[in-house]
Amino acid sequence: MRRRYFKSNLNFLKFFDQKNMGSLPRIFISSVIVFLFFYIAPLAINFTNKSLLNSNGFQNNSKAVLAYTLNKKKNGIIDNEEILDERELLVDILSLNDLEVDTVRLNASTIKQLFEDTGYKLNDVREKKLVKPVALTLLPNEIKMIESTKKRKEFFIQIVLPLILKENNNIKLDRKRLFSIINKSNNSKLEKKWIEKKFKQYGVPSKDLSVLKIRMDEIPVSLALAQAAKETGWGTSRFALEGNALFGQWTWSGEGLKPKEAEGNAGHKVMKFNVLQASVRAYQRNLNTHSTYRDFRRARAELRDLGKPLDSIILAQFLDKYAETGNQYVDVIRKIIKQNNLKDFDDAKLLPSSIELKSLI
Repeated sequence: MRRRYFKSNLNFLKFFDQKNMGSLPRIFISSVIVFLFFYIAPLAINFTNKSLLNSNGFQNNSKAVLAYTLNKKKNGIIDNEEILDERELLVDILSLNDLEVDTVRLNASTIKQLFEDTGYKLNDVREKKLVKPVALTLLPNEIKMIESTKKRKEFFIQIVLPLILKENNNIKLDRKRLFSIINKSNNSKLEKKWIEKKFKQYGVPSKDLSVLKIRMDEIPVSLALAQAAKETGWGTSRFALEGNALFGQWTWSGEGLKPKEAEGNAGHKVMKFNVLQASVRAYQRNLNTHSTYRDFRRARAELRDLGKPLDSIILAQFLDKYAETGNQYVDVIRKIIKQNNLKDFDDAKLLPSSIELKSLI
């Protein structure tokens, strides 16, 4: 190939000799050829690259994840900096779900007696800030039959409050361990393995510790209580009683309950859980990972940086996409928090505490 190239060049030069043309024309024509080469080459390369990138072989066919999105959309918007793997996000939630398949549903009178025997009263909790560790797996069917609105609300709070505190405690312990690891100059293999697990659990494939710190944080108790109350009608909805769905999470691929107004197999289902605890964990994971709630997480991190408590009234404004009603939904959540004095439970602690949790109380 190279030999043919040099041969053509020699023939080209002989043409100038035969025509008795001097060196100046030769220089001029050579300059034009060189100029055209360097002008056309980049255009050709750019065109080739664009063709390759637009071809089927280079298309990004990444599947949208987080089928349990709370913003009522089939395909959630994925974070620009993070692509979330639903399997990694849900692995501990699904494992918790699988552990509790033969749960017993206690009736309302039995649960009330249990609360009395353990001395679990909301008035005491509001005053002493200590919650008895009564963890129920299912809501009683009779809750919708309690005529007194006040008693039904208190009963619902008594059931859900320990579950929310338990999940927040899990996050507190993880967050404490995370900061301990970050502050070390060298980390053990066990610590590195734990960090890798948390990167997956919170959807941080970039392994950015600053992102993980923002995502691995609590949800204010009063905010979680208010949303659970709104989504379940204080525990009386079909989704709560049949599917342990405390937060109305939607799914297009997982197991769930079909809304009565839905037609055929079209549309979404409300995600179903074997136990209430799994519903709480899935709710917190969603707020802590889904791109829809990025502003919520940023506002929470700002409160942390300022040394201020996580204020549910402030943070509620960033949940306008949780429901189709938008800002109206935010107003309802704030109203529930204020009217029922739910902020009284924000600094409540779950008893008994383990050695690891003593520093958190």
